[in-house]
Amino acid sequence: MKNENKIKLFLVDDDALFLKSLEIDFLEHADFEIETFATGELCMANLKHNPDVIILDYYLDGIDKNAMNGLETLDKIKSYNPDIPVVMLSSQDKIDVAINCMHHRAFDYVVKSETAFVRLQKIITTIFRYKKMEKELSWYMDRM
Repeated sequence: MKNENKIKLFLVDDDALFLKSLEIDFLEHADFEIETFATGELCMANLKHNPDVIILDYYLDGIDKNAMNGLETLDKIKSYNPDIPVVMLSSQDKIDVAINCMHHRAFDYVVKSETAFVRLQKIITTIFRYKKMEKELSWYMDRM
């Protein structure tokens, strides 16, 4: 039986080793329901599973050079459901790349590094604090 209280997390990265290590880190430190995908196309095909958060690689062309890149995937996710928080993940440590991701409505941008997992955990915590505040505000406004 599925635990409705688990956070459903999609991890999307074409680097199989990094993807597996990220999945293991999340499973060791919290009680997530995780689905992993090597391409943006696979992620899109499974959006009906209603992820709470998507961690999405910026490039995504390591397996198939014709695959959608991270920004194209981000745009399609936002077209499908603009309320799904998407955190972009990349080895690109350039401010213009991060800004471009934010213009495409990414929730945040994380550089792949030794501290990436800790940053991702903090971002996910922030996302759910924000969602809780939105629900409380909505409840309050409904009663006014």
